[in-house]
Amino acid sequence: MNFTTKVVHSQLKGTEEIKSKTTPIYQTSAFSFSSLEELEGFYEGKSPYLYTRTGNPNPDELGGLVAALEGAPAGVAASSGLSAILVGILSVVQAGDHIIAAEDLYGGTFHMLKEELAGFGISTSFVDFTDRDAVEEAITDSTKLLYSETVTNPFMRVEDIPAMVEMAKEHGLTTMIDNTFATPFLRKPFTEGIDIVAHSATKYIGGHSDVTAGVVTGRQDLVDKARAKIVNLGANLSPFEAWLTCRGAKTLALRMERQALNAELLAVELRRHEWVKHVYYPNNLSEKGHGAIVTIELEPSADMSTFFKSLGWIKIIPSLAGVETTVSYPLGTSHRSLPEEAQKKLGINTHVVRISLGIEDPEDIKSQMLSAISKCHEI
Repeated sequence: MNFTTKVVHSQLKGTEEIKSKTTPIYQTSAFSFSSLEELEGFYEGKSPYLYTRTGNPNPDELGGLVAALEGAPAGVAASSGLSAILVGILSVVQAGDHIIAAEDLYGGTFHMLKEELAGFGISTSFVDFTDRDAVEEAITDSTKLLYSETVTNPFMRVEDIPAMVEMAKEHGLTTMIDNTFATPFLRKPFTEGIDIVAHSATKYIGGHSDVTAGVVTGRQDLVDKARAKIVNLGANLSPFEAWLTCRGAKTLALRMERQALNAELLAVELRRHEWVKHVYYPNNLSEKGHGAIVTIELEPSADMSTFFKSLGWIKIIPSLAGVETTVSYPLGTSHRSLPEEAQKKLGINTHVVRISLGIEDPEDIKSQMLSAISKCHEI
């Protein structure tokens, strides 16, 4: 099936006599057994479910759905995007190992790699992935993983996945990509050779800003290890949130097509605006579009407090995606935890704004954004 059909019909098929059109919500903490023999059958692999932390039909449906969309053999759902990234990484590395990560990552991932995993004896070097020589110079005998994002946050650099895969193969390394910004509608990193693909399904997979969820897809052996980490670390996703995420995913193709178009139209408009210093929006992500995020840097003369107060119906939030157009302030939210020197190197300053395009009429989005920009320059 093509993508727009697959995303609607990749539903967990039950064997119950009641033929529900949609997967029921298995809102239970545990599953019952009629005998000790039936209970033992779980441990023998004859029955899939015992206790919701170890498995539940709704998270299984979500993991399977995203894996199918990515063209991967396996997928597993987790309690958040960051927990999906964590278990994906831990499926490859352990104490004493080394990771090479792109320097222009989401701030939460940067902090987890630099601070949290370092406390467990896992070291990370943050490198400019546009400089292949620099990446190769960072490789040591203990390096196990190359980590990046399909589209980096917040400056929308599209990762050179073929180069990343080639370099990993040359040095015997595993690769991992966060595909949240692109979604499998626009890019399928696994089919390009990436070993592990993670998603914050909170964003475009769910699509309606009402769940917190993550998914890891990729090689069967690595997803199996990630699944074990989810079970043993308690990073499982609840049945209801998994069900909501699957429901939202059915419109992923429709939403991303419209949101990417709105982003492209806004980027074109803002690139010719005299009070916009820089517009960060790619043109090389996919034939279907280039993502639904536009990051801008306003001129130094802009009064940022006035800008944010003048956005009207456009909400200020510390996240992205959803069907509504929103803005965030990377310096104060997503990249707040970065060291000041890292913020400066990447260009994250007081005048950088990340715009997440929704599905509204593009003229309404443009009008409201231009109005806010004009007001922040009024004397």
